[in-house]
Amino acid sequence: MLSLVQMTYLIALDEIRNYQRAADACHITQPTLSMQVKKAEESLGHLVFDRSRNPLELTPYGQQLMPILRDILHEYERIEELNKMTSGHFQERIKIGIIPTIAIYLIPELYSTWIKENPEVKFEISELRTVELIQAIESKKIDLAIFAGPYSHDRLSTIPLYNEEILAYSHVEGKRIEREKLNQLNPWLLSSGNCLRNQMIKVCNLTDDPEQEWNYQGSSIDLLIKLVDQNNGYTLVPQFLPLPDHQKEHLKHIYDKDSDTFPGRSVIAVASNRNNKWSSIEKIVRSIQLKYSNRDKLEIINWK
Repeated sequence: MLSLVQMTYLIALDEIRNYQRAADACHITQPTLSMQVKKAEESLGHLVFDRSRNPLELTPYGQQLMPILRDILHEYERIEELNKMTSGHFQERIKIGIIPTIAIYLIPELYSTWIKENPEVKFEISELRTVELIQAIESKKIDLAIFAGPYSHDRLSTIPLYNEEILAYSHVEGKRIEREKLNQLNPWLLSSGNCLRNQMIKVCNLTDDPEQEWNYQGSSIDLLIKLVDQNNGYTLVPQFLPLPDHQKEHLKHIYDKDSDTFPGRSVIAVASNRNNKWSSIEKIVRSIQLKYSNRDKLEIINWK
């Protein structure tokens, strides 16, 4: 049977995929890590890592094993929390990951509400791109992930929060713009890995080709809006993005004349099915659902 230490080493090596860096992260020597991983594999009777690959990869057995090991370590953490709670030395911590294009408006609007409704909780909030966020929630590095769906996982609960229209920010005339007319304008995009970039490529029928002149990759929506203000063109922004009045007048509904719909995204929350922090998480989820309302006739755009 594996020891708790061996499980920790296997998970560290899985996450880092390099013996020396994983050993450094575990504060042990590389030969010690190698020896413990080998002993763990001998105890299991199967290879966990394919050492013929560079970088290191999990074997098919290892791919099935890792979620189980993470569940076991998570249960050990729950025991530690129970002990601290019983002795009166426990402060609940909730780690929340949010994609930047949602965090930009959601955190300023609701953080004070979360603190008020959960006075004994310490919040740790990180901005992560969608792929990074999914990896973090699946590996139990965070307790709650908030991003644009769709998403499903057999060990995780997916909770719908709200739907949000995707608007165009442009200096063209009018309050609406036909989707096909966006092709006549220069697009400004977020960097690769942002779901709003992928949605923009789908909505506007763009090709994700780095050689094209339009493919400037900005790091924030605020930056892209400034680029539009200075250089014309357009970018896409979420419906609930807070803007000053002089910029709000440049928001355009993207109209599809054939389907009579507007592009939108479905914002979801994802958490582990086995989580002893559900009481606090439910309060967070409820506050988000109450804050933001939906818009009819949205065509939900897949982030992938």
